[in-house]
Amino acid sequence: MKKKYLISLLICSFLFLSCSDTNVVENKPDQSSAAPPISGNFKKRVLIEDYTGTWCGNCTRVSHAIEEVKLQTDKSVSVAIHNGNDPYHFDGIAPLKNLILPNSQLALPVSRLNRMTVWTFPEVTNIQQAIDLTGNNTTLGLALNSTVTNGTINLDVNMKFIQNYTDLKLVVYLLEDKLIYNQRNYTNYYNGENPIVNYEHNHVLRSSLTNILGDEVTGTTYGSTVTKSFSLPIPANIANSANISFAAFLVGSDNKVLNARASLANENQSFEVNP
Repeated sequence: MKKKYLISLLICSFLFLSCSDTNVVENKPDQSSAAPPISGNFKKRVLIEDYTGTWCGNCTRVSHAIEEVKLQTDKSVSVAIHNGNDPYHFDGIAPLKNLILPNSQLALPVSRLNRMTVWTFPEVTNIQQAIDLTGNNTTLGLALNSTVTNGTINLDVNMKFIQNYTDLKLVVYLLEDKLIYNQRNYTNYYNGENPIVNYEHNHVLRSSLTNILGDEVTGTTYGSTVTKSFSLPIPANIANSANISFAAFLVGSDNKVLNARASLANENQSFEVNP
């Protein structure tokens, strides 16, 4: 009887170990901003969505904070989403407003990190909050390749995964830089000038090439590369096609951004993989 019991125990142990060997354990990297790069992982950037307006005198506080972030890290992607009586007003702002402020008015300035995180007021003294959302290690990467010529935009957004993902959505923005227009300024930044004459507005959202809340991405399994392609005429609201740029980012089911990438027109990017 004892012999049979020992044999049964050995068989059960063998089956348990065999089954355990088939489990896939994904080792997620340390994604904190201070963690050293891990070979094969991707650079992690923070997305800053700045809800702003040329008429908004306090919005220069956030603009200045974004400039400070860019001085301290190369891992930020910023987008200026203009609203109100503004030459750069973005008509499709409603879904974003309903996402971040479903029960409140959009009283500018408003800013969000990785789409859903409130950038703590005053943003200029909370630069580290944005930097803490960057890192050297994430398991999904983006690379953008584009041509802007003969009145047409062709853009490929390449996504690579070294972890299994589900419920991802891709957002792709068409932006414009070097838009010159006076900016109201009720702060002491920019020498307290009000208005700031001929202020240069950059990363201005002109069109969303996807649903602004994201298009579903499939095939996001370990080792896969997925490409989404866009071809469209240059929108009529673009003042100068030479100043077109792009931003692309992936969001999870909670609408939080997992990684982002910016690109100039006619730029061909590689994935930002750690050696």
